[in-house]
Amino acid sequence: MHQIRPIVELGDPRLRKEAMVVGRVFENAVINIISDMEVTLASTDGVGLAAPQIGESYQIIIIGSRPTDRYPLAPQMDSIVMINPSFTATNEHCEKDWEGCLSIPGIRALVPRYTEIQVDYQDINGLRLHVHLSGFIARVFQHEFDHLMGHVYLDRVESNLDIVSEKMFQELYV
Repeated sequence: MHQIRPIVELGDPRLRKEAMVVGRVFENAVINIISDMEVTLASTDGVGLAAPQIGESYQIIIIGSRPTDRYPLAPQMDSIVMINPSFTATNEHCEKDWEGCLSIPGIRALVPRYTEIQVDYQDINGLRLHVHLSGFIARVFQHEFDHLMGHVYLDRVESNLDIVSEKMFQELYV
């Protein structure tokens, strides 16, 4: 049975560990984690989720962009489960934009990210796939990928002046 899992919050040491590579995609434990991640993400206003955010140290992320109260301008896309992902920037152009995180409620910050990336990953069938991501979706991927490396978006903020409360973000920028 799929279950909504509690989101691990900043300060929990599981968010600062590098996640383990998934050895066998078809293990029941992996399938159950992915199912729980899907229902957990669907229960939030988030646009992505990494396994460490539900307390599982595996290299699994889901990108599920859709307009929400937190991200009203997010593009609509089908969710993608990415197992053991890696990426390379396809150009050196970085752009600062606002990010939030389900694991760091109440805060938003301007974070520099690559605008164009090439992502390699395994899907739920174990197939090795490659996809080009740009703009908001590339940002979401890089944010979730950071979780797999034991980082959070605040680690990438260039200045503390780029951090605001969620309330002020909603008043000033939405």
